[in-house]
Amino acid sequence: MPAFEDERPKLYMDEYKLKQDPHDYGLADDPIDIETFKAKMKIIIIRYEGDELEFDMIGVHPAIANAFRRLMLSEVPSMAFEKVYIYNNTSIIQDEVLAHRLGLIPIKADPRLFEYRSDDNEQGTEHDTLEFELKVKCTRRKDIKDSSNFDTIYKNHKVHSGQIKWLPRGKQAQLYSESDVGCIHDDILISQMRPGHEFDLKMIAVKGIGKDHAKFSPVATAFYRLLPEIKLKRQVKGEDAQLLQKCFSPGVIGIDEHEVAYVKNARYDSCSRNVYRYPHLADAVEMARVRDHYIFTVESVGALKPDVIFIEAVKVLKKKCRKFLDEIEAA
Repeated sequence: MPAFEDERPKLYMDEYKLKQDPHDYGLADDPIDIETFKAKMKIIIIRYEGDELEFDMIGVHPAIANAFRRLMLSEVPSMAFEKVYIYNNTSIIQDEVLAHRLGLIPIKADPRLFEYRSDDNEQGTEHDTLEFELKVKCTRRKDIKDSSNFDTIYKNHKVHSGQIKWLPRGKQAQLYSESDVGCIHDDILISQMRPGHEFDLKMIAVKGIGKDHAKFSPVATAFYRLLPEIKLKRQVKGEDAQLLQKCFSPGVIGIDEHEVAYVKNARYDSCSRNVYRYPHLADAVEMARVRDHYIFTVESVGALKPDVIFIEAVKVLKKKCRKFLDEIEAA
């Protein structure tokens, strides 16, 4: 870590209490100087795999970090099923339970290309509504006589999200392809059926935000934690080094060729404080967390990439700030 980071405010971990750095500004109501803020703030991408992003946000106040977390969870819009019209349901699943299950299926559609639906227009338009249908009936296969495998003797024994079909409205078929609109995952199990069970449903998807309902949240999870910092105050060697290594998460403490313990990567520490269970090791370790270094983890449900979700959260915050400034100027 750079030398200047040693001077940043810390939160120290003791056995029975948390000891706050006397120079810590973490929760203080200090004025924010924009030039200092721009000089200190950094965003570093650590890992980007599929729909999961891990990045560091450095040099910001806790309120700002938490604002981004809350915005990604509840105010970045996405598309989800809002209404389910059930024309026929002879399965064992009740109508309201079925509608709830369908509402939580993530939809592949870029919300930035759609408008919010007006309350005055319940039917919706091609600019603010997506329409889907699910028509499926379970029947027994006549060519299969004896089998204990339900998937073999029954057709449509299991109903999955991949059987939901998109019904383009207006010019949607020209604007979007089937690869752009549909269910993100085709293997989500909706129901198991037997001969005589049938679905005849129509689903209406609209644009919304997680603050109104969790089904509109674009992330499966979005959270942060403070960067751990571990210092060894004295040499730990031999069996004690191995014991010290077991007190921390894998990859945190390493042991060199001389059987001496060293801090390999404090980032993966969970701050469990197991080391304080051993009195002869408790004084060898100093544990802390950097108060202005946040490790963010964002996992998207798939409609938007996690980096896009964060950028959209920045836009939402910018819009809120602009609205607030306009109200102050107008007062």
